Amino acid sequence: MSRSVRSIRTDSTRSAARRRLSVLAASAAVLLAAGAAGPALALPPADVSAPAAGRSAAAQSAAWNPDDPRLTGSAKLRRSDGDDVRFSFDAHFRRDETPDKARGTFAFRHIGKTASGWAKGRIDCLVTGGKVAVTSGIVTATDIPGLKGKRVGFSVHDVGKAGSAHAAGRADRLGYSWAATPGPASTKDLPRCVSSAPFETVERGDFTVVPWDEPVR
Repeated sequence: MSRSVRSIRTDSTRSAARRRLSVLAASAAVLLAAGAAGPALALPPADVSAPAAGRSAAAQSAAWNPDDPRLTGSAKLRRSDGDDVRFSFDAHFRRDETPDKARGTFAFRHIGKTASGWAKGRIDCLVTGGKVAVTSGIVTATDIPGLKGKRVGFSVHDVGKAGSAHAAGRADRLGYSWAATPGPASTKDLPRCVSSAPFETVERGDFTVVPWDEPVR
């Protein structure tokens, strides 16, 4: 086989993979929004209306130590279709605890051209390693039918703040447990700390991941 033929086939395979990933992400997002369609949509919670600067330093120090494992921050995802998709996390546990003792909150919102959906809830698990975090939680409030009371999962790769000079061309990434399913409400009995790879890219905002250094056994 000539090098040019191999190159064409390789490029074709990569393009197909990118199209498939794009379809999965778009399908999950559209169905997330469609579940909340109707004449009167509930307003998204304030904590996902826009990326926030986060809690004050005093509030953070009262809640945890600087080296405690955590995932914090808010961000808007990059979407070519113009949809407004945002996620927010405040998840942590003490270094002398285990991931199943994690606590905090999460929230997400998707505003599309014809419908919107939002949800927020309490964190029930967090694992961090290096600059990657996987967390999960139970939905406590939402306008998406069938989602309240269910567990959802998220993954974050803390690469660098979007648009910052020191991280030009680099931004955090995010994934969610319903990436390859019809939507967040369709996942049955999701275990704690389970999510997809962080395949979405942050357009604005920033996530911070502090690693959990588990003692060597």
